[in-house]
Amino acid sequence: MLSTSEFRNGAKMELDGEPYIIIEFQHVKPGKGGAFVRTKIKSLRTGNVIDRTFRSGEKVETPNLEEKSMQFLYATGDEYMFMDNETYEQSGLTAAQLGDNKNWLKEEMVIQALYHNGTLIGVEVPMFVELKIVQTDPGVKGDTASGGTKPATLETGAVVKVPLYMEEGEVLKIDTRTGEYLERVK
Repeated sequence: MLSTSEFRNGAKMELDGEPYIIIEFQHVKPGKGGAFVRTKIKSLRTGNVIDRTFRSGEKVETPNLEEKSMQFLYATGDEYMFMDNETYEQSGLTAAQLGDNKNWLKEEMVIQALYHNGTLIGVEVPMFVELKIVQTDPGVKGDTASGGTKPATLETGAVVKVPLYMEEGEVLKIDTRTGEYLERVK
């Protein structure tokens, strides 16, 4: 059980059999009436964000979540397949279930999979990934690092902004939380 006094960003809870994660919370103590907690919670299964208010001292269930190390195998159409590294069992998720994480998945990449009551509901990709540029406009002589940026398509299909001097074939380090280019990998 999780009490409203234990609410933190990133805390997980279960409402109506659905797992949620707290994105934002605020304790409110009005002049009249009892205190309450206003929250924004995101469904771990669907990705939907809802606003929910809880009375102070109210308790909610903690979800039965399990994390496993899995390997990304391949994508076919809208389906992304993963393999459990211990049992070699395969499971799939749709592009909608993966959300932005699908932009950073590379074959044979090891990720953390999230299970709720034995069912795969989502994945967590590494914070930083190294991906190769497959298409970008050519760099022009005289372009500097402090100049501007241009779009570059990576091997996973994701498009990121890179400095003007970057060329096709270069490997970049990308922050998966923001989708931003960090540095060139030597």
